[in-house]
Amino acid sequence: MISYSPLMATMHKKQISKTELQKGIGTSSATIAKISKDQYVSMKIINDICNFLECDINEVLEHVKDHTA
Repeated sequence: MISYSPLMATMHKKQISKTELQKGIGTSSATIAKISKDQYVSMKIINDICNFLECDINEVLEHVKDHTA
């Protein structure tokens, strides 16, 4: 499973709101909602987030091992 909890921590550290992120990367509120629910978003969105926040991918997402498999 992919978790975006590192993104929330990075945004908090940089004092950037979800609305600022949405406007900064030029995406919809639906995409931000997907991120909030740890749902799939495209690699383009991940790339846009990394560029906007000037951070590495590990500051945006992490892989959480699925224990049901």
